[in-house]
Amino acid sequence: MRRLVLLAPLLLAACGTGRTPRSGSAAAGPGTWSCVPYARARSGIALRGDAWQWWEAAAGRYARGRAPRPGSVLVLMRTSRLPQGHVAVVTRLVSAREIRVDHANWASGREKGQEARDQPVQDISPDNDWSLLRIWYPRRGDYGASAWPAYGFVHPVAA
Repeated sequence: MRRLVLLAPLLLAACGTGRTPRSGSAAAGPGTWSCVPYARARSGIALRGDAWQWWEAAAGRYARGRAPRPGSVLVLMRTSRLPQGHVAVVTRLVSAREIRVDHANWASGREKGQEARDQPVQDISPDNDWSLLRIWYPRRGDYGASAWPAYGFVHPVAA
């Protein structure tokens, strides 16, 4: 129990942490996650570091691109409001400008650290290249007004 108490602050840390939840911890099953270990576990892409670092870390190791594919990891840039970036796993393509993702730790408040499945993401970039996105906020039940810059998608295949 003491180990879980000591581990709890790490599990509730910001989204981008590269720490992996330990087997048997609350984060290994239902409960709290940060986005990086969640995306790593769901996609099989073995990258480390904060979420925004995944784009460069994937260079030469995994295929990268601007087009989403199921199983790929969407990598958001870091911003003043998202200092560690964010990663999410693409689950399906809905249209040329909409996908669904599974991710963790996108919400705030009591939903912080929770898994969210089949969440809409819209491409609002002028060139339809997935470089600027709107992401669904489950608690609000809409996209909100924020636009999030993205590097692109890391695909779970060797470069």
